Amino acid sequence: QVQLVESGGGLVQAGGSLRLSCAASGRTFMRYAMGWFRQAPGKEREFVSTINWSGSSTSYADSVKGRFTISRDNAKNTVYLQMNSLKPEDTAVYLCAESRKVVVTATASDYDVWGQGTQVTVSS
Repeated sequence: QVQLVESGGGLVQAGGSLRLSCAASGRTFMRYAMGWFRQAPGKEREFVSTINWSGSSTSYADSVKGRFTISRDNAKNTVYLQMNSLKPEDTAVYLCAESRKVVVTATASDYDVWGQGTQVTVSS
């Protein structure tokens, strides 16, 4: 069973940037798609971005398209989320997840391994 640990969250002013990392351990994760989701207090968990097993295909939620970039380094068992032009509405706990599929998917039920999350707070 793979374990996922997120890092890189923090407090940033609107317009700033953060880079989240998700390190996998326990077994190789390179054969599956990976995703980032987020959950704000009192709100449903929502899809942010996903990347396929090879890194050749990505997908983003409309709310982050053009501002966030997902990438992965299979040699390091790590997936990244570069977040630029952050807005207060991006404030949430960001969770990394491993899919059961190799292709990109925005459906939370397609993911069966989740990290604990990292807090991102964007001040106005």
